[in-house]
Amino acid sequence: MRKRRLLRLLLGLEVALALVLAWRFTGCSFARFWQRRAHMGDIFGKMLPPDWGYFPRILSPLWATLQMSLTGTALGALLALVTAPLCAANLGRPRLLRLPLRVFIQVLRAFPTLILALTATFLFGLGSFAGAVAITLYTFAILTRLNYEDIENAPTGAYQALCAMGSRRGPAFFRACLPQVGSSFLSNALYLLETNVRHSAILGYVGAGGLGLLLNEKTSWREYAKVGSILLALLLAVCLIESLSAWLGSLIRGQRRIGPGAKRLLLAALALLVLLSTATLEAPDFSRGNLQTAKSLFSGLFSPELSLFLVPGRDGLGWLLLETACIALVGTALGALLSLPLAILGSGRLMPRPAAALFRLVSVAVRSIPFLIWGLIFIRVTGPGAFTGVLTMAVCSIGLLTKRFIAAIDGVDLRPWRALAAMGVSPLLRLRHALLPQLLPALGSAALYRFDVNIREAAVLGLVGAGGIGAPLIFAMQHYAWREAGAISLSLVLLVWLVDLLSGKVRRGVRG
Repeated sequence: MRKRRLLRLLLGLEVALALVLAWRFTGCSFARFWQRRAHMGDIFGKMLPPDWGYFPRILSPLWATLQMSLTGTALGALLALVTAPLCAANLGRPRLLRLPLRVFIQVLRAFPTLILALTATFLFGLGSFAGAVAITLYTFAILTRLNYEDIENAPTGAYQALCAMGSRRGPAFFRACLPQVGSSFLSNALYLLETNVRHSAILGYVGAGGLGLLLNEKTSWREYAKVGSILLALLLAVCLIESLSAWLGSLIRGQRRIGPGAKRLLLAALALLVLLSTATLEAPDFSRGNLQTAKSLFSGLFSPELSLFLVPGRDGLGWLLLETACIALVGTALGALLSLPLAILGSGRLMPRPAAALFRLVSVAVRSIPFLIWGLIFIRVTGPGAFTGVLTMAVCSIGLLTKRFIAAIDGVDLRPWRALAAMGVSPLLRLRHALLPQLLPALGSAALYRFDVNIREAAVLGLVGAGGIGAPLIFAMQHYAWREAGAISLSLVLLVWLVDLLSGKVRRGVRG
Protein backbone atom coordinates (compact mmCIF):
# COMPACT_ATOMS: atom_id res chain seq x y z
CA MET A 1 0.00 0.00 0.00
CA ARG A 2 2.82 2.41 0.89
CA LYS A 3 4.61 1.60 -2.38
CA ARG A 4 1.43 2.28 -4.35
CA ARG A 5 0.97 5.64 -2.65
CA LEU A 6 4.59 6.54 -3.31
CA LEU A 7 4.22 5.66 -7.01
CA ARG A 8 1.08 7.77 -7.27
CA LEU A 9 2.85 10.66 -5.55
CA LEU A 10 5.77 10.41 -7.98
CA LEU A 11 3.36 10.27 -10.90
CA GLY A 12 1.57 13.36 -9.62
CA LEU A 13 4.87 15.21 -9.27
CA GLU A 14 5.88 14.24 -12.81
CA VAL A 15 2.58 15.50 -14.23
CA ALA A 16 2.84 18.74 -12.20
CA LEU A 17 6.41 19.31 -13.42
CA ALA A 18 5.34 18.69 -17.03
CA LEU A 19 2.53 21.22 -16.62
CA VAL A 20 4.86 23.87 -15.19
CA LEU A 21 7.40 23.41 -17.99
CA ALA A 22 4.66 23.41 -20.65
CA TRP A 23 3.16 26.56 -19.11
CA ARG A 24 6.49 28.36 -19.38
CA PHE A 25 7.19 27.04 -22.86
CA THR A 26 3.87 28.32 -24.26
CA GLY A 27 4.33 31.76 -22.71
CA CYS A 28 1.08 31.68 -20.75
CA SER A 29 0.40 34.96 -18.96
CA PHE A 30 -2.87 35.60 -17.20
CA ALA A 31 -1.65 39.14 -16.49
CA ARG A 32 -1.59 39.83 -20.24
CA PHE A 33 -5.00 38.20 -20.64
CA TRP A 34 -6.48 40.30 -17.83
CA GLN A 35 -5.04 43.53 -19.23
CA ARG A 36 -6.59 42.88 -22.64
CA ARG A 37 -9.79 41.16 -21.45
CA ALA A 38 -11.97 43.94 -22.90
CA HIS A 39 -11.07 42.72 -26.39
CA MET A 40 -12.72 39.40 -25.57
CA GLY A 41 -16.13 40.75 -26.47
CA ASP A 42 -15.11 42.51 -29.69
CA ILE A 43 -16.16 39.76 -32.07
CA PHE A 44 -19.04 38.51 -29.91
CA GLY A 45 -20.37 42.06 -29.70
CA LYS A 46 -20.39 42.30 -33.49
CA MET A 47 -22.19 38.96 -33.78
CA LEU A 48 -25.14 40.21 -31.71
CA PRO A 49 -27.79 40.59 -32.77
CA PRO A 50 -27.39 38.05 -35.58
CA ASP A 51 -28.54 38.81 -39.11
CA TRP A 52 -31.98 37.20 -38.99
CA GLY A 53 -32.54 37.66 -42.71
CA TYR A 54 -29.52 35.51 -43.47
CA PHE A 55 -31.00 32.30 -42.04
CA PRO A 56 -32.57 31.03 -45.31
CA ARG A 57 -29.08 31.09 -46.87
CA ILE A 58 -27.80 28.87 -44.03
CA LEU A 59 -30.27 26.00 -44.39
CA SER A 60 -28.67 24.25 -47.38
CA PRO A 61 -25.08 24.29 -45.97
CA LEU A 62 -26.48 23.24 -42.58
CA TRP A 63 -28.12 20.20 -44.16
CA ALA A 64 -24.84 19.40 -45.95
CA THR A 65 -23.08 19.55 -42.57
CA LEU A 66 -25.61 17.17 -41.04
CA GLN A 67 -25.33 14.90 -44.08
CA MET A 68 -21.56 14.60 -43.65
CA SER A 69 -22.02 13.84 -39.97
CA LEU A 70 -24.77 11.24 -40.36
CA THR A 71 -23.25 9.47 -43.36
CA GLY A 72 -19.70 9.56 -42.03
CA THR A 73 -20.67 8.33 -38.56
CA ALA A 74 -22.86 5.50 -39.91
CA LEU A 75 -20.31 4.26 -42.46
CA GLY A 76 -17.41 4.61 -40.02
CA ALA A 77 -19.31 2.65 -37.38
CA LEU A 78 -20.12 -0.16 -39.82
CA LEU A 79 -16.47 -0.41 -40.91
CA ALA A 80 -15.32 -0.38 -37.27
CA LEU A 81 -17.73 -3.19 -36.44
CA VAL A 82 -16.03 -5.35 -39.08
CA THR A 83 -12.43 -4.34 -38.31
CA ALA A 84 -12.41 -4.24 -34.49
CA PRO A 85 -12.72 -8.07 -34.05
CA LEU A 86 -9.73 -8.49 -36.38
CA CYS A 87 -7.65 -6.22 -34.12
CA ALA A 88 -8.62 -7.78 -30.76
CA ALA A 89 -5.82 -9.88 -29.28
CA ASN A 90 -8.12 -12.29 -27.42
CA LEU A 91 -10.12 -13.59 -30.41
CA GLY A 92 -7.35 -15.71 -31.88
CA ARG A 93 -6.70 -13.69 -35.03
CA PRO A 94 -3.21 -14.20 -36.55
CA ARG A 95 -0.62 -11.58 -35.57
CA LEU A 96 0.28 -11.00 -39.23
CA LEU A 97 -3.25 -9.67 -39.72
CA ARG A 98 -3.84 -8.05 -36.34
CA LEU A 99 -0.65 -6.00 -35.96
CA PRO A 100 -0.67 -4.28 -39.40
CA LEU A 101 -4.33 -3.37 -38.86
CA ARG A 102 -3.51 -1.85 -35.47
CA VAL A 103 -0.66 0.14 -36.97
CA PHE A 104 -2.97 1.40 -39.72
CA ILE A 105 -5.61 2.45 -37.17
CA GLN A 106 -2.95 4.18 -35.06
CA VAL A 107 -1.67 6.11 -38.08
CA LEU A 108 -5.17 7.08 -39.24
CA ARG A 109 -6.34 8.32 -35.85
CA ALA A 110 -3.30 10.59 -35.59
CA PHE A 111 -4.77 13.00 -38.13
CA PRO A 112 -7.47 15.57 -37.32
CA THR A 113 -10.54 15.66 -39.54
CA LEU A 114 -9.38 18.88 -41.18
CA ILE A 115 -6.24 17.18 -42.53
CA LEU A 116 -8.24 14.12 -43.63
CA ALA A 117 -10.73 16.41 -45.39
CA LEU A 118 -7.96 18.32 -47.18
CA THR A 119 -6.48 15.01 -48.36
CA ALA A 120 -9.92 13.86 -49.55
CA THR A 121 -10.39 17.04 -51.62
CA PHE A 122 -7.30 16.15 -53.66
CA LEU A 123 -8.82 12.75 -54.47
CA PHE A 124 -12.57 13.48 -54.72
CA GLY A 125 -12.70 17.19 -55.47
CA LEU A 126 -14.21 20.00 -53.43
CA GLY A 127 -17.54 19.58 -51.70
CA SER A 128 -19.34 17.62 -49.01
CA PHE A 129 -18.45 14.20 -50.44
CA ALA A 130 -14.83 14.81 -49.40
CA GLY A 131 -16.06 15.91 -45.98
CA ALA A 132 -18.13 12.73 -45.59
CA VAL A 133 -15.05 10.65 -46.48
CA ALA A 134 -13.03 12.48 -43.82
CA ILE A 135 -15.71 11.96 -41.14
CA THR A 136 -15.97 8.29 -42.13
CA LEU A 137 -12.22 7.74 -41.73
CA TYR A 138 -12.10 9.65 -38.43
CA THR A 139 -15.06 7.72 -36.99
CA PHE A 140 -13.71 4.41 -38.27
CA ALA A 141 -10.31 4.92 -36.61
CA ILE A 142 -11.66 6.09 -33.24
CA LEU A 143 -14.45 3.51 -32.98
CA THR A 144 -12.21 0.64 -34.06
CA ARG A 145 -9.72 1.51 -31.32
CA LEU A 146 -12.40 1.87 -28.63
CA ASN A 147 -14.24 -1.27 -29.73
CA TYR A 148 -11.27 -3.64 -29.86
CA GLU A 149 -10.20 -2.42 -26.40
CA ASP A 150 -13.71 -3.20 -25.11
CA ILE A 151 -13.55 -6.64 -26.75
CA GLU A 152 -10.20 -7.38 -25.10
CA ASN A 153 -11.68 -6.54 -21.69
CA ALA A 154 -14.78 -8.71 -22.22
CA PRO A 155 -14.96 -12.44 -21.25
CA THR A 156 -14.57 -14.75 -24.26
CA GLY A 157 -15.71 -18.10 -22.81
CA ALA A 158 -18.90 -18.27 -24.91
CA TYR A 159 -17.00 -17.22 -28.04
CA GLN A 160 -14.36 -19.91 -27.55
CA ALA A 161 -17.05 -22.51 -26.88
CA LEU A 162 -18.83 -21.70 -30.14
CA CYS A 163 -15.54 -21.85 -32.05
CA ALA A 164 -14.73 -25.22 -30.44
CA MET A 165 -18.12 -26.52 -31.62
CA GLY A 166 -17.22 -25.68 -35.24
CA SER A 167 -18.74 -22.24 -35.61
CA ARG A 168 -16.88 -19.76 -37.80
CA ARG A 169 -15.21 -16.85 -36.02
CA GLY A 170 -17.41 -14.15 -37.56
CA PRO A 171 -20.79 -15.61 -36.55
CA ALA A 172 -19.32 -16.62 -33.17
CA PHE A 173 -18.27 -13.01 -32.53
CA PHE A 174 -21.68 -11.58 -33.43
CA ARG A 175 -23.46 -14.15 -31.24
CA ALA A 176 -21.19 -14.26 -28.18
CA CYS A 177 -19.07 -11.06 -28.01
CA LEU A 178 -21.12 -8.34 -29.67
CA PRO A 179 -23.98 -8.53 -27.11
CA GLN A 180 -21.41 -7.79 -24.37
CA VAL A 181 -19.80 -4.76 -26.07
CA GLY A 182 -22.75 -3.61 -28.20
CA SER A 183 -24.07 -1.09 -25.66
CA SER A 184 -20.65 0.57 -25.30
CA PHE A 185 -20.16 0.54 -29.08
CA LEU A 186 -23.47 2.29 -29.77
CA SER A 187 -22.88 4.81 -26.97
CA ASN A 188 -19.47 5.66 -28.42
CA ALA A 189 -21.01 5.98 -31.91
CA LEU A 190 -23.63 8.42 -30.59
CA TYR A 191 -20.95 10.44 -28.81
CA LEU A 192 -18.94 10.61 -32.04
CA LEU A 193 -22.05 11.73 -33.94
CA GLU A 194 -22.28 14.75 -31.63
CA THR A 195 -18.57 15.45 -32.12
CA ASN A 196 -18.77 15.00 -35.88
CA VAL A 197 -21.45 17.68 -36.23
CA ARG A 198 -18.96 20.18 -34.81
CA HIS A 199 -16.11 18.81 -36.92
CA SER A 200 -18.21 18.98 -40.10
CA ALA A 201 -18.93 22.65 -39.44
CA ILE A 202 -15.30 23.66 -40.12
CA LEU A 203 -14.36 21.34 -42.99
CA GLY A 204 -15.31 24.06 -45.45
CA TYR A 205 -12.10 25.85 -44.43
CA VAL A 206 -10.29 23.39 -46.73
CA GLY A 207 -13.06 23.18 -49.32
CA ALA A 208 -14.92 20.13 -47.99
CA GLY A 209 -18.39 21.69 -47.97
CA GLY A 210 -20.94 22.43 -45.26
CA LEU A 211 -21.21 25.45 -43.00
CA GLY A 212 -17.44 25.84 -42.95
CA LEU A 213 -17.50 27.43 -46.41
CA LEU A 214 -19.84 30.16 -45.15
CA LEU A 215 -17.95 30.54 -41.86
CA ASN A 216 -14.66 30.98 -43.69
CA GLU A 217 -16.15 33.45 -46.15
CA LYS A 218 -18.04 35.60 -43.66
CA THR A 219 -15.22 35.56 -41.11
CA SER A 220 -12.72 36.62 -43.79
CA TRP A 221 -15.01 39.49 -44.82
CA ARG A 222 -15.67 40.35 -41.15
CA GLU A 223 -19.43 40.09 -41.63
CA TYR A 224 -19.83 39.12 -37.99
CA ALA A 225 -23.62 39.50 -37.82
CA LYS A 226 -23.86 36.74 -40.43
CA VAL A 227 -21.27 34.70 -38.53
CA GLY A 228 -23.55 35.04 -35.49
CA SER A 229 -26.45 33.68 -37.55
CA ILE A 230 -24.37 30.69 -38.65
CA LEU A 231 -23.26 29.92 -35.09
CA LEU A 232 -26.84 30.23 -33.79
CA ALA A 233 -28.02 27.75 -36.45
CA LEU A 234 -25.18 25.42 -35.49
CA LEU A 235 -26.13 25.72 -31.80
CA LEU A 236 -29.72 24.71 -32.57
CA ALA A 237 -28.49 21.75 -34.64
CA VAL A 238 -26.12 20.64 -31.86
CA CYS A 239 -28.89 20.91 -29.25
CA LEU A 240 -31.18 18.80 -31.46
CA ILE A 241 -28.53 16.14 -32.09
CA GLU A 242 -27.51 15.99 -28.42
CA SER A 243 -31.13 15.68 -27.26
CA LEU A 244 -31.74 12.86 -29.74
CA SER A 245 -28.44 11.23 -28.74
CA ALA A 246 -29.29 11.43 -25.03
CA TRP A 247 -32.72 9.87 -25.65
CA LEU A 248 -31.24 7.06 -27.76
CA GLY A 249 -28.50 6.56 -25.17
CA SER A 250 -31.08 6.06 -22.44
CA LEU A 251 -32.69 3.35 -24.60
CA ILE A 252 -29.35 1.64 -25.17
CA ARG A 253 -28.51 1.64 -21.44
CA GLY A 254 -31.95 0.32 -20.52
CA GLN A 255 -32.93 3.47 -18.61
CA ARG A 256 -35.92 3.93 -20.90
CA ARG A 257 -38.06 1.26 -22.56
CA ILE A 258 -40.27 1.20 -25.63
CA GLY A 259 -42.36 -1.60 -27.12
CA PRO A 260 -41.12 -3.94 -29.88
CA GLY A 261 -43.25 -2.22 -32.51
CA ALA A 262 -41.96 1.21 -31.56
CA LYS A 263 -38.42 -0.14 -31.57
CA ARG A 264 -38.77 -1.49 -35.11
CA LEU A 265 -40.30 1.80 -36.23
CA LEU A 266 -37.43 3.74 -34.64
CA LEU A 267 -34.78 1.57 -36.30
CA ALA A 268 -36.51 1.95 -39.66
CA ALA A 269 -36.71 5.75 -39.25
CA LEU A 270 -33.00 6.00 -38.34
CA ALA A 271 -32.01 3.75 -41.26
CA LEU A 272 -34.16 5.83 -43.63
CA LEU A 273 -32.56 9.06 -42.36
CA VAL A 274 -29.05 7.71 -42.94
CA LEU A 275 -29.98 6.37 -46.39
CA LEU A 276 -31.55 9.72 -47.32
CA SER A 277 -28.49 11.70 -46.21
CA THR A 278 -26.16 9.30 -48.06
CA ALA A 279 -28.22 9.13 -51.27
CA THR A 280 -28.56 12.92 -51.52
CA LEU A 281 -24.90 13.62 -50.70
CA GLU A 282 -23.10 15.80 -53.22
CA ALA A 283 -21.43 13.64 -55.88
CA PRO A 284 -17.61 13.57 -56.00
CA ASP A 285 -15.89 15.77 -58.57
CA PHE A 286 -13.18 13.60 -60.09
CA SER A 287 -12.32 16.30 -62.63
CA ARG A 288 -10.33 18.11 -59.94
CA GLY A 289 -8.43 15.02 -58.86
CA ASN A 290 -6.57 12.51 -60.97
CA LEU A 291 -4.50 9.39 -60.69
CA GLN A 292 -1.25 11.33 -60.92
CA THR A 293 -2.26 13.52 -57.96
CA ALA A 294 -3.08 10.46 -55.87
CA LYS A 295 0.19 8.82 -56.89
CA SER A 296 2.21 11.93 -55.97
CA LEU A 297 0.37 12.25 -52.66
CA PHE A 298 1.03 8.69 -51.51
CA SER A 299 4.56 8.71 -52.90
CA GLY A 300 5.39 11.77 -50.83
CA LEU A 301 3.79 10.34 -47.70
CA PHE A 302 5.83 7.12 -48.01
CA SER A 303 9.11 8.87 -48.89
CA PRO A 304 9.17 11.83 -46.46
CA GLU A 305 11.80 14.56 -46.45
CA LEU A 306 13.63 13.32 -43.35
CA SER A 307 16.06 16.24 -43.36
CA LEU A 308 13.24 18.38 -41.92
CA PHE A 309 13.71 16.56 -38.61
CA LEU A 310 17.18 18.10 -38.36
CA VAL A 311 16.09 21.73 -38.85
CA PRO A 312 16.91 23.64 -35.64
CA GLY A 313 15.03 26.48 -33.99
CA ARG A 314 11.39 27.51 -34.08
CA ASP A 315 10.91 26.34 -37.66
CA GLY A 316 12.09 22.80 -36.92
CA LEU A 317 9.73 19.87 -36.51
CA GLY A 318 11.02 19.19 -33.01
CA TRP A 319 10.04 22.66 -31.80
CA LEU A 320 6.63 22.56 -33.53
CA LEU A 321 5.84 19.12 -32.09
CA LEU A 322 6.82 20.23 -28.59
CA GLU A 323 4.72 23.36 -28.96
CA THR A 324 1.71 21.30 -30.10
CA ALA A 325 2.06 18.90 -27.16
CA CYS A 326 2.45 21.74 -24.65
CA ILE A 327 -0.60 23.59 -26.02
CA ALA A 328 -2.69 20.42 -25.69
CA LEU A 329 -1.39 19.61 -22.19
CA VAL A 330 -1.89 23.04 -20.62
CA GLY A 331 -5.20 23.60 -22.45
CA THR A 332 -6.56 20.26 -21.21
CA ALA A 333 -5.46 20.95 -17.64
CA LEU A 334 -7.06 24.41 -17.60
CA GLY A 335 -10.23 23.05 -19.19
CA ALA A 336 -10.48 20.23 -16.65
CA LEU A 337 -9.91 22.64 -13.75
CA LEU A 338 -12.69 24.97 -14.92
CA SER A 339 -15.05 22.17 -15.97
CA LEU A 340 -15.49 20.69 -12.50
CA PRO A 341 -17.31 23.70 -10.92
CA LEU A 342 -19.37 24.12 -14.11
CA ALA A 343 -20.32 20.45 -13.98
CA ILE A 344 -21.38 20.75 -10.32
CA LEU A 345 -23.50 23.79 -11.22
CA GLY A 346 -24.96 21.90 -14.19
CA SER A 347 -25.89 18.75 -12.27
CA GLY A 348 -29.57 18.47 -11.49
CA ARG A 349 -28.72 16.23 -8.52
CA LEU A 350 -26.76 18.98 -6.75
CA MET A 351 -28.47 22.16 -7.98
CA PRO A 352 -32.08 23.27 -8.59
CA ARG A 353 -33.13 21.99 -11.99
CA PRO A 354 -33.75 25.42 -13.61
CA ALA A 355 -30.26 26.60 -12.62
CA ALA A 356 -28.72 23.30 -13.74
CA ALA A 357 -30.52 23.53 -17.10
CA LEU A 358 -29.15 27.05 -17.61
CA PHE A 359 -25.55 25.96 -16.99
CA ARG A 360 -26.02 22.94 -19.28
CA LEU A 361 -27.22 25.27 -22.03
CA VAL A 362 -24.13 27.43 -21.51
CA SER A 363 -21.97 24.32 -21.83
CA VAL A 364 -23.71 23.32 -25.08
CA ALA A 365 -23.26 26.86 -26.45
CA VAL A 366 -19.54 26.79 -25.64
CA ARG A 367 -18.91 23.47 -27.36
CA SER A 368 -21.09 24.29 -30.38
CA ILE A 369 -18.68 27.04 -31.46
CA PRO A 370 -15.92 25.56 -33.68
CA PHE A 371 -12.45 25.76 -32.20
CA LEU A 372 -11.15 27.86 -35.10
CA ILE A 373 -13.68 30.57 -34.19
CA TRP A 374 -12.48 30.47 -30.59
CA GLY A 375 -8.94 30.85 -31.91
CA LEU A 376 -9.89 33.97 -33.86
CA ILE A 377 -11.55 35.42 -30.75
CA PHE A 378 -8.57 34.80 -28.46
CA ILE A 379 -6.12 36.24 -30.98
CA ARG A 380 -7.86 39.57 -30.36
CA VAL A 381 -6.95 39.22 -26.68
CA THR A 382 -3.46 37.73 -26.56
CA GLY A 383 -2.21 38.04 -30.13
CA PRO A 384 -0.81 35.21 -32.28
CA GLY A 385 1.16 32.48 -30.56
CA ALA A 386 0.98 29.41 -28.38
CA PHE A 387 -0.89 31.15 -25.52
CA THR A 388 -3.83 31.71 -27.89
CA GLY A 389 -3.73 27.99 -28.66
CA VAL A 390 -3.79 27.16 -24.94
CA LEU A 391 -6.84 29.35 -24.32
CA THR A 392 -8.60 27.86 -27.35
CA MET A 393 -7.96 24.30 -26.23
CA ALA A 394 -9.04 25.18 -22.69
CA VAL A 395 -12.42 26.54 -23.81
CA CYS A 396 -13.00 23.60 -26.18
CA SER A 397 -12.11 21.23 -23.33
CA ILE A 398 -14.55 23.01 -21.01
CA GLY A 399 -17.44 22.35 -23.38
CA LEU A 400 -16.90 18.61 -23.67
CA LEU A 401 -15.41 17.84 -20.25
CA THR A 402 -18.31 19.58 -18.50
CA LYS A 403 -20.67 17.15 -20.22
CA ARG A 404 -18.57 14.13 -19.23
CA PHE A 405 -18.18 15.40 -15.66
CA ILE A 406 -21.94 15.97 -15.31
CA ALA A 407 -22.52 12.38 -16.42
CA ALA A 408 -20.00 11.20 -13.79
CA ILE A 409 -21.69 13.26 -11.04
CA ASP A 410 -25.10 11.90 -12.03
CA GLY A 411 -23.77 8.38 -11.42
CA VAL A 412 -22.24 8.80 -7.93
CA ASP A 413 -23.71 7.76 -4.59
CA LEU A 414 -24.98 10.95 -2.90
CA ARG A 415 -25.60 9.41 0.52
CA PRO A 416 -22.21 10.56 1.92
CA TRP A 417 -22.90 14.07 0.53
CA ARG A 418 -26.33 14.21 2.20
CA ALA A 419 -24.98 12.82 5.47
CA LEU A 420 -22.29 15.50 5.65
CA ALA A 421 -24.87 18.17 4.73
CA ALA A 422 -27.09 17.00 7.60
CA MET A 423 -24.09 17.44 9.92
CA GLY A 424 -23.64 21.04 8.79
CA VAL A 425 -20.41 20.46 6.85
CA SER A 426 -19.57 23.21 4.33
CA PRO A 427 -20.07 22.52 0.59
CA LEU A 428 -16.31 22.61 -0.11
CA LEU A 429 -15.57 20.01 2.51
CA ARG A 430 -18.48 17.90 1.28
CA LEU A 431 -17.03 18.09 -2.22
CA ARG A 432 -13.58 17.11 -0.93
CA HIS A 433 -14.67 14.14 1.20
CA ALA A 434 -17.92 12.90 -0.37
CA LEU A 435 -17.72 13.52 -4.12
CA LEU A 436 -14.11 13.76 -5.26
CA PRO A 437 -13.05 10.28 -4.03
CA GLN A 438 -15.84 8.78 -6.18
CA LEU A 439 -15.32 11.12 -9.13
CA LEU A 440 -11.53 11.15 -9.55
CA PRO A 441 -11.24 7.95 -11.67
CA ALA A 442 -13.95 9.12 -14.08
CA LEU A 443 -12.58 12.68 -14.17
CA GLY A 444 -9.06 11.45 -14.85
CA SER A 445 -10.23 9.13 -17.62
CA ALA A 446 -12.25 11.91 -19.29
CA ALA A 447 -9.33 14.37 -19.05
CA LEU A 448 -6.91 11.85 -20.60
CA TYR A 449 -9.34 11.19 -23.44
CA ARG A 450 -9.74 14.93 -24.02
CA PHE A 451 -5.94 15.35 -24.02
CA ASP A 452 -5.75 12.74 -26.77
CA VAL A 453 -8.35 14.70 -28.78
CA ASN A 454 -6.62 18.03 -28.10
CA ILE A 455 -3.32 16.75 -29.50
CA ARG A 456 -4.99 16.37 -32.88
CA GLU A 457 -7.00 19.58 -32.69
CA ALA A 458 -3.98 21.59 -31.54
CA ALA A 459 -2.24 20.38 -34.67
CA VAL A 460 -4.38 22.64 -36.86
CA LEU A 461 -4.56 25.75 -34.67
CA GLY A 462 -1.76 27.27 -36.74
CA LEU A 463 -4.40 28.13 -39.34
CA VAL A 464 -5.46 31.06 -37.14
CA GLY A 465 -1.97 31.87 -35.86
CA ALA A 466 -2.30 29.94 -32.60
CA GLY A 467 0.84 27.82 -32.88
CA GLY A 468 1.31 24.11 -33.48
CA ILE A 469 2.40 21.93 -36.35
CA GLY A 470 -0.80 21.92 -38.41
CA ALA A 471 -0.26 25.10 -40.43
CA PRO A 472 3.03 23.89 -42.02
CA LEU A 473 1.34 20.58 -42.87
CA ILE A 474 -1.68 22.23 -44.51
CA PHE A 475 0.49 24.73 -46.40
CA ALA A 476 2.75 21.92 -47.64
CA MET A 477 -0.26 19.97 -48.91
CA GLN A 478 -1.82 23.02 -50.56
CA HIS A 479 1.46 23.68 -52.38
CA TYR A 480 1.81 20.00 -53.40
CA ALA A 481 5.03 19.63 -51.41
CA TRP A 482 4.25 15.99 -50.74
CA ARG A 483 7.61 14.90 -49.32
CA GLU A 484 7.53 17.78 -46.85
CA ALA A 485 3.93 16.89 -45.99
CA GLY A 486 5.04 13.28 -45.52
CA ALA A 487 7.73 14.29 -43.00
CA ILE A 488 5.30 16.44 -41.01
CA SER A 489 2.68 13.67 -41.10
CA LEU A 490 5.23 11.16 -39.82
CA SER A 491 6.16 13.48 -36.96
CA LEU A 492 2.47 13.88 -36.05
CA VAL A 493 1.97 10.11 -36.01
CA LEU A 494 5.00 9.71 -33.73
CA LEU A 495 3.69 12.43 -31.40
CA VAL A 496 0.27 10.76 -31.06
CA TRP A 497 1.95 7.38 -30.50
CA LEU A 498 4.16 8.85 -27.75
CA VAL A 499 1.14 10.50 -26.12
CA ASP A 500 -0.64 7.13 -26.18
CA LEU A 501 2.26 5.52 -24.34
CA LEU A 502 2.40 8.27 -21.71
CA SER A 503 -1.39 8.25 -21.26
CA GLY A 504 -1.29 4.49 -20.72
CA LYS A 505 1.39 4.96 -18.08
CA VAL A 506 -0.72 7.60 -16.29
CA ARG A 507 -3.83 5.36 -16.40
CA ARG A 508 -1.92 2.43 -14.93
CA GLY A 509 -0.50 4.71 -12.25
CA VAL A 510 -3.93 6.04 -11.29
CA ARG A 511 -5.38 2.54 -11.09
CA GLY A 512 -2.47 1.45 -8.94
